[in-house]
Amino acid sequence: MPRSTPARAGSRPGARRLPARLASLGTLLGLVGLVALFGLLKPQIFLTPLNFSNILEQVAVLAIVASVQTIVMVVGDFDLSVGALASLIGVIVAQLLVGGMHPVTAILLGLGAGLVAGAINGFLVAYLGLSAFIATLATMTSFTGLALLLSNGTTVFGLPESFIWLGQGRIGPVPVPVVIAVVLMLLVWFLLSKSVLGRSWYAIGGNAEAAKLSGVNTKWVRFTAFLFSGGGAALAGIILTARLASGHPSAGDPMMLSSIAAVFLGITLSRTGSPTIGGTAVGLGIVGVLSNGLNLLQVNSYVQQVLTGVIILLAVSLSRLSRKRR
Repeated sequence: MPRSTPARAGSRPGARRLPARLASLGTLLGLVGLVALFGLLKPQIFLTPLNFSNILEQVAVLAIVASVQTIVMVVGDFDLSVGALASLIGVIVAQLLVGGMHPVTAILLGLGAGLVAGAINGFLVAYLGLSAFIATLATMTSFTGLALLLSNGTTVFGLPESFIWLGQGRIGPVPVPVVIAVVLMLLVWFLLSKSVLGRSWYAIGGNAEAAKLSGVNTKWVRFTAFLFSGGGAALAGIILTARLASGHPSAGDPMMLSSIAAVFLGITLSRTGSPTIGGTAVGLGIVGVLSNGLNLLQVNSYVQQVLTGVIILLAVSLSRLSRKRR
């Protein structure tokens, strides 16, 4: 009988799993490395409780957008319009407030407009079958144009203090935007991990055809993902407007790329290779720490944009690597 060939060391299950584990830990180690780096470069400023509080406050609005972006990416799509929609809703709410409308009414109308925008995206992608990239790129352009048209390309000032509290106020020692972001992230975590709708989102992202054959209403479920995205982008736009105490037609634009970067960074921590809200939180940590550290080092904002693009490339590469290893 022929002798069996001894297994090579590199072919052992443990050895094969090691690169995947290292790839999965790469994002978390990257966060720790950034904290250590900026801590060494600016120890008297960066490593203070006040600065970490500032990081949380600065990343809170982005966390709202990244949370709903996570839902859309779980389904296997992208929403490129979230930043432009946040800007548009900010302008709309600011103008309603300057016109004398009660803040609660203006906020509800802004959220409603965001849901309508999300429904448009969902209809284009889920029911008309358009590519999410093309559909949301088109609506992003339209939302940007509407924001510029409604504001005449200028910043809207004169917002009431009761509204500004949403962006600048505190509940005890915690900034209001941080509280809202944490609540929303917990809600998204519950939906993704504990609800039937969340399991349906993951099923479609894993294999849409198999999900359809198993009885999932794939069109409706995909539609709801964009509905959540529109509502979340509107909420982010409202909080951002309150934080800036003004409505600007391009205030939310940078959040689109940053939210996608945060989700992709988080994917590397997932055992299944799918987005999770916990992974997105770690990705947000990297984006927030990097931005804060570079600002402390007085690095040019244009350089920061370049680095954001590099982060996205690295995140996509790491997520693909971890999927292949698995």
